[in-house]
Amino acid sequence: MSASADVVIVGGAGVGSASAYFLTADPGFRGRVVVIERDPTYANCSTARSAGAIRQQFSTPENIRLSMFGFKFLSEIAERLEVDGERADVSFRRNGYLFLATESGRTVLETNHATQRAEGASVALLDAAELKARFPWLNVEGLAAGSLGLANEGWFDPYALLQAFRRKARAQGAIYRHDTAVGLERAGDRIVAVKLASGERLACGTLVNAAGPGAGRVAAMAGIELPVGPRKRFVYVVDCRTPLPGCPLVIDASGVWVRPEGSAYVCGVSPPEDQDPECDDFELDYQPFEEVVWPTLAHRIPAFEAIKLQRAWAGHYDYNTVDQNGIIGRHPQVTNFVFANGFSGHGIQQSPATGRAVAELIVHGKFISIDLRRFGYERFAANQPILELNVV
Repeated sequence: MSASADVVIVGGAGVGSASAYFLTADPGFRGRVVVIERDPTYANCSTARSAGAIRQQFSTPENIRLSMFGFKFLSEIAERLEVDGERADVSFRRNGYLFLATESGRTVLETNHATQRAEGASVALLDAAELKARFPWLNVEGLAAGSLGLANEGWFDPYALLQAFRRKARAQGAIYRHDTAVGLERAGDRIVAVKLASGERLACGTLVNAAGPGAGRVAAMAGIELPVGPRKRFVYVVDCRTPLPGCPLVIDASGVWVRPEGSAYVCGVSPPEDQDPECDDFELDYQPFEEVVWPTLAHRIPAFEAIKLQRAWAGHYDYNTVDQNGIIGRHPQVTNFVFANGFSGHGIQQSPATGRAVAELIVHGKFISIDLRRFGYERFAANQPILELNVV
């Protein structure tokens, strides 16, 4: 059995559905878009298990620009993704990020702050006394400075964003298939078809790899090495009876983070690189919470000495092992193979801008809105990694 599509997108979660939406919304595109998604419930995809936050506080200008558009898109989402009178709602909370630094990290924080301000981000650099005055519940012992997002940062429901993109893309003509890509047919410098687990052969004009943590496996089907694989992360939900007025998403100098979630709080930490193996299971581990997260938070926010762990979940980063930044663009030799992978934890916040960039490449042959050539696959062969300093 054989069928065809002008564009086949492997992976229908946040980035894949954003790409389908922007493609079908582009007046210059008249083709057929088919999205292949192996799990139509999206229960275990990275998008659904994300903490769902968005920030402009990066060290790389392109990352700042990607998320600035993401914030603008979320602010307009009710109208942009409305379908049959049903307006999209992703429960957007504009509470900001607070990056904390000790004396040893002050210079990096100040350098990042300068980059962010140059890109138009609204951020404030606060010393320890200013931090204490603004957040009386914060223990500023050992802190030299903090960078606070004053606007255009916060958190949202990532699953709701995914479903809104998917619903709008389908309303605009995108076709979603419940199936799994098990092989790619390559003829020279082109991918000519996707082989599906159902036995179908789906011919394609362009293939978009939006497979999240599975992106490396999809690329390997075409004989392409892509440095992306799954890395497990835990999110812990805790109850704290003491109010923390104006609490933003706080990132301690240690990397431990916490933010409000309704009447509770969610928190976590990324493991050291040498303790972060490729892993695609969802088994929970409470040791990081007990040994790292809770003690760190109890020191930094004394009210957290009395927190109660309510529940936890595990999810996966689509982790770029080279430089932990997105890979966006065409393969230099297999020219109809488009990457949208490797975001290493900031994919859902950058999904609107990534989807737009993928559509621009396919429809117009180049990036139009944001120049993302630095994020291309070519940087690996050229040994030009993009070293993002604000990785959470």
